[in-house]
Amino acid sequence: MNPAVIQPVESAVSGSDLSRLLHAISFAAAKHRNQRRKDKDASPYINHPIALAALLNTVGGIADVVVLQAAILHDTVEDTDTSYDELLAQFGRQVADIVMEATDDRQLEKARRKALQIEHAPHASREAALVKLADKICNLRDVADSPPDRWTLERRREYFDWARQVVDGLPLVNEPLLAAFREALARRP
Repeated sequence: MNPAVIQPVESAVSGSDLSRLLHAISFAAAKHRNQRRKDKDASPYINHPIALAALLNTVGGIADVVVLQAAILHDTVEDTDTSYDELLAQFGRQVADIVMEATDDRQLEKARRKALQIEHAPHASREAALVKLADKICNLRDVADSPPDRWTLERRREYFDWARQVVDGLPLVNEPLLAAFREALARRP
């Protein structure tokens, strides 16, 4: 366990919704502390998972703390040294399982990981579909507003097309979020 991660006063699984959410934010911030986005400003990575949770809540009306925790933690296993067992111990099975459902296997080649996201989308749980949808919305907005520094126009367009394929396959879980996705998609470069 990373000593920079603040331990909640109550157990993460039995504490108040607010303390559970703050624990997830603290945990993710510690795990992503040295990571930056690939935009020209090299934005702190933690901004991304926080944006997902904020979008789920403000646009999607999602108040389920389990979904919000999973959104905050969605990249910890994929992009840090976090393990499933660590998430299980800190946040419980429900959160850990949603995170794993939204996690790519980094041992696979990038093209295969992208294909698997499209293939697995129709089978996503409601909770994982919400996290995936919010992730794609935030990523499209970022690619449109502040793309990764070395991404060509062609690569940005390919990302938009791929994100559409993933979202088209997801179960229909939240109309306001789907509307936000369509708005983001309309900004395709």
